Amino acid sequence: VNGKEIVAKNVILATGSIPLPLPFLPFDEKQVLSSTGALALPKIPKKMIVIGAGIIGVELGSVYSRIGSEVHFVEFMDRVCPSLDESISKGLEKALKAQGMTFQLSSKVTGATVKPSGVTLTIENSDPLTADAALVSIGRKPYTEGLGLDQVGISTDPRGFIPIDPNFRTTHPHIYAIGDIVEGPMLAHKASEEGYAVAEIIAGKHPHIEYITIPSVVYTHPEVGAVGLTEQEAKKRGLAIKTAQFPFKANSRARCTGDDEGFVKMIADAQTGTLLGIHILSAHAGELIAEATLALEKRTTAAELAATCHAHPTLSEALKEA
Repeated sequence: VNGKEIVAKNVILATGSIPLPLPFLPFDEKQVLSSTGALALPKIPKKMIVIGAGIIGVELGSVYSRIGSEVHFVEFMDRVCPSLDESISKGLEKALKAQGMTFQLSSKVTGATVKPSGVTLTIENSDPLTADAALVSIGRKPYTEGLGLDQVGISTDPRGFIPIDPNFRTTHPHIYAIGDIVEGPMLAHKASEEGYAVAEIIAGKHPHIEYITIPSVVYTHPEVGAVGLTEQEAKKRGLAIKTAQFPFKANSRARCTGDDEGFVKMIADAQTGTLLGIHILSAHAGELIAEATLALEKRTTAAELAATCHAHPTLSEALKEA
């Protein structure tokens, strides 16, 4: 580090991830933007095309829409944020469309031309699109190149992830890996939990991370907060489930603030009532998801959550009502 040698008994690798470029459209951070470059533009583009309507894409696209850009999304899959529960995904798309954003789903970008006048994209089975800037948001890859891993006998899988054992150890007994460079959701709070766990393991403890109860948030407006299984995942697992929704249009606090778009969706085991997933589309959903996360962590039933007194008027009442 800065020409100095550091000696330690244990090392934790936590180098994170970097944006994935399209092979035919490298980042120049002027007209062809990564999520990093999109944070440092000197002026607001009149029109922006966002390639990829996943979580990072809709977050940044909605920011530029709010500050004056005409924003158009091109997404390979058939819906916005495909990892979300389908009901939430459709609700989010509807909300973003109402704000002026447009979406071209089930569409593949096959080529591009970059000129000083703008970026032109070739779309399979569709007319070309031109904009002042293109934000490429097709995913991220682990930042594991150039770390000297081969010098200590550590190899990566074909996607660049570092294989680890259940205690986060790499093939080197004193080198651990956490966060975006290992399998799992690329979330800062997931990496933090793994960091805490490794520190405890080194100290001789036996921590456990329940990955199904790690929440995710989409920082658009309205926000999305989600934890646990989606309805589609539960059905894929062959689980017998019950689902319920409660709209924020029927929530007093939301109506008072004039921010009543969205709903809470709950998924529970059909026989026991144990909550399996909670998904929220609303203002401040990123805050509301904390209660939902605790409910899943403690294997709470729908009846137990419904019997928990919630202050009135609050947005959190929507969880009780659902």
